[in-house]
Amino acid sequence: MKPWDGIISEEEQKAYHAAGFGRPSGVGKRPALLIIDVQYRTIGTIPKPFWESIKEFPTSCGDIGWNAMRNIATLLAEFRRNRWPVLYPHVAPKNKATDGGRLAQKVPSIMNIPEKGYEFPAEIAPREGDVLIPKKHPSAFFATPLVSHLIDLQADTLVVTGCTTSGCVRGSVVDGFAYNFRVLVPHDAVYDRSATSHAVNLFDMASKYADVASSAEILEKLRPMGNAAVA
Repeated sequence: MKPWDGIISEEEQKAYHAAGFGRPSGVGKRPALLIIDVQYRTIGTIPKPFWESIKEFPTSCGDIGWNAMRNIATLLAEFRRNRWPVLYPHVAPKNKATDGGRLAQKVPSIMNIPEKGYEFPAEIAPREGDVLIPKKHPSAFFATPLVSHLIDLQADTLVVTGCTTSGCVRGSVVDGFAYNFRVLVPHDAVYDRSATSHAVNLFDMASKYADVASSAEILEKLRPMGNAAVA
């Protein structure tokens, strides 16, 4: 069963398949893991239901985010074991004097996140050798050196995790696809405050831009690559 079953009608899914969408793009030789915006501001400092969690950080997705983060931690462990690249595109603390623009107009609450909210949870925190990518916009690629790092790391396949499915994850997946990277999205390692938006965007990404599967299925695809030397 797919995450979008019951939300995207069977008739609509058939229409996409009939048009030729949704073919697998597979994996390459060297994967990189993107952990996008997994900070306390998007999950809360402890697992809580959404309506409780947003009392701490208005941008939190609550325990939905914690559930996804546990799957991210499993993926991260495999990447660390194989010494594959791990990169952290993330929103840095806002400078109210200069970081406003359209984002502050659309989502004013994001301009008032306490410093604690920008910390990475210990379960998936960066280590020495990981790449930190501060960003100011949804896509991890927009106005950042991400592509330069991926080229230097000889990565050809992206495993995109984090949040939100409909925002920064989707924007990064579309841009990664545009740069001709193979893109994998573990549907249980991305999260969103809206279950409907989560499902619809996963369906659209699976149809056009990425291979969408569970974390376990994606790990199974990656394992044969093991510690193969980079050509």
